[in-house]
Amino acid sequence: MRREGLREQDPDALEDPRAVRRRSLGLLGSLLRPVARPAWWTVALVVLAQLAVVAGPALVAYGIDSALPALADDGNPRPLVVAAGVYLVLAVGGGLLSAQVVRASARVSQAVLLDLRGRLFRHTQRLSLEFHERYTSGRIISRQTSDTDALRELLDGGVTTLASSGLAMVFTATSLVLLDWRSGLVLLVAVLPGVLLTRWFQLRSQRQYRLNRTAVARVIVRFVETMTGIRAVQAFRREATADRVYGDESEVYRRTTAAAIRVNGVFDTGLTLIGNVTVAAVLLVGGLRVIDDGLDVGVLVAAVLYARRFFAPLQQIGMFYNSFQSATAALEKLSALLAQEPSVPDPVRPVRLRAVRGDVRFVGVEFGYGDGPSVLPALDLHVPAGQSIALVGETGAGKSTVAKLLARFYDVRAGAVLLDGVDVRDAAPADLRRAVVMVTQEAYLFSGSVAANIALGRPGASRAEVEAAARAVGVHDLVVSLPDGYDTLVDKRGGRLSAGQRQLVSFARAFLADPAVLILDEATSSLDVPGEALVQRGLRTLLAGRTAVVIAHRLSTVMGSDRVLVVDGGRVVEDGPPAVLATAGGRFAALYDDWQATLHAG
Repeated sequence: MRREGLREQDPDALEDPRAVRRRSLGLLGSLLRPVARPAWWTVALVVLAQLAVVAGPALVAYGIDSALPALADDGNPRPLVVAAGVYLVLAVGGGLLSAQVVRASARVSQAVLLDLRGRLFRHTQRLSLEFHERYTSGRIISRQTSDTDALRELLDGGVTTLASSGLAMVFTATSLVLLDWRSGLVLLVAVLPGVLLTRWFQLRSQRQYRLNRTAVARVIVRFVETMTGIRAVQAFRREATADRVYGDESEVYRRTTAAAIRVNGVFDTGLTLIGNVTVAAVLLVGGLRVIDDGLDVGVLVAAVLYARRFFAPLQQIGMFYNSFQSATAALEKLSALLAQEPSVPDPVRPVRLRAVRGDVRFVGVEFGYGDGPSVLPALDLHVPAGQSIALVGETGAGKSTVAKLLARFYDVRAGAVLLDGVDVRDAAPADLRRAVVMVTQEAYLFSGSVAANIALGRPGASRAEVEAAARAVGVHDLVVSLPDGYDTLVDKRGGRLSAGQRQLVSFARAFLADPAVLILDEATSSLDVPGEALVQRGLRTLLAGRTAVVIAHRLSTVMGSDRVLVVDGGRVVEDGPPAVLATAGGRFAALYDDWQATLHAG
């Protein structure tokens, strides 16, 4: 397979750019609305700070043309002292105002980022299982880290830089025109090439920064996927291949970053050149006028200072555009994630499930993943309340699909899945999650104590209830043998426990949840022979008195069920008690004979 075929296509690239822009601006607007008042206060501080700064050259002109002659002619130092004093007050005041601007903008940006991170986390949790199976964890991490950081860089200093720079340019140009309109005219003529250069920079950098955001996301995705699957990488000696692939993605990131830097270098150099030429022109024109007594020396000095100050903000605006392009690309991806809708939506008028008995029916169910072919072409199935059934069949026959539809991780294409006569699509989600619990092959444990992981089955459960659940499934003795008993801390994913021990803890969690319907999806596959023997008694306790759907390849787990269904191509081809099917000469009988032969050989 070609590597290009493994690349994750960016779905945002398929959308109308105008729609993407509107959605991104809508997200930004919704984030800024709650902080509108402090944001306007920040703008007011920026205005005051720039007014204090722009007055400096005018005071210099006054000092040279009025205060110094007064001191030379009359010996009166008062005008010079006043000019110097006002300049000092404005400089200190401008500095203090600038410090307040930094603090105010930081408060605004952190409030926005806190809101954004919370939205991303809540929304991602709300999305359906289908989304998480196709949207890699690396991309989600990229949204929560690098993309939010790009927005942080814009909000922390970019917005205030834009406001400060824009106001500085307006105030500077206005002051120079009022001070000496001829010098102002020279400055305004020089604005045209500066604007053209800035526009060129905008167009060139926009594409580069979008490519850069995509490249950094791919680097993160590749790193996360490799580290997540590090066992498989090392087991199959894929280190060199993983290193090569990661190196390729990093090289793309390097190239896009270098291209963006080159564009920025041309812009910076061009603006510096235009600014220096403008200062030289103002100095030359003004100097000739000074010789002809058409311009005071102080005004010339102020004009040169204003000309130098005019292009510094323009350069800062260009730098702002770097942050803006990066943040815009990040906003596009963030808004795309937040625009995702659950494929399993909450019901408009949810039906409450009270005192659930556990009667399950599949009525004419048709289902397929995405736009793919039907996995279940037309399934009719009835599981009376309190009955345990086992689904067996080859991989891909549709066994796990039945479990996912019952738990409503997916919605059917046609037909209905009923729980106590209520379509699961209409059931209140919280009630459905309490009524139907699935235990999978991957017994996921969160970082924390063993007791806390068991208590996930019923938040608020007492320690006595947690220990009772552990005893019921036969895991109590194992837990108390751990270094700190129930308070023993497990690493991420329960790394300090064996696979079988993690599964036993997940059984205790399910027992504590006390669901009406329990689904075991290959839940005993990770247990060794002693572990399986230990868990069989716990399983009998766990399944007693409740509806159970057991998916297992191990017939030792299947034989304890009330009923076995052999599934092939999404259809039930055999259905009956395990003891009856074991002697009926069908597919299950063949599986049973192979199992018996294995036991005798062992």
